[in-house]
Amino acid sequence: MRLRYGYLVTCTSVVKNDNGEVVEVHCSYDPATRGGNTPDGRKVKSTIHWVSAAKAVDAEVRIYETLFSKEDPSKVEEGGDVLDNLNPTSLEVIRDAKIEPSLAGAAAGSRYQFERLGYFCVDPDSKPGKLVFNRTVALKDTWAKVEKKQGKR
Repeated sequence: MRLRYGYLVTCTSVVKNDNGEVVEVHCSYDPATRGGNTPDGRKVKSTIHWVSAAKAVDAEVRIYETLFSKEDPSKVEEGGDVLDNLNPTSLEVIRDAKIEPSLAGAAAGSRYQFERLGYFCVDPDSKPGKLVFNRTVALKDTWAKVEKKQGKR
């Protein structure tokens, strides 16, 4: 894989703790691939973005999805209710997110793009040492995905 703004890397070994959780990943890198360029034409399946665990700032991140599972929530089966179409995954809260240290002083209402995830706004619930970010716009069109699943596209 490729490290964002870095080199192509290859995992050579993994170190796990007594619970089987990965605590270290050992890699080798190809110095000829700085910036992701591959002189020999190799293709990689993915690029990873990372934040230094030692320098990261803790935050709560709220990922909002559509409130309803249907584009028209009023379309319900006989005897049904609009509440039958509520999306049970309309909110995902990530309480132990790690973010760039440069965001530590982010003020309520400030907006940022989190790479590959969307646009986020600092929530007024934020306090010093306890940042909260709300996703305001996703980078992927959720309805297009739903319609494709339903065979509409």
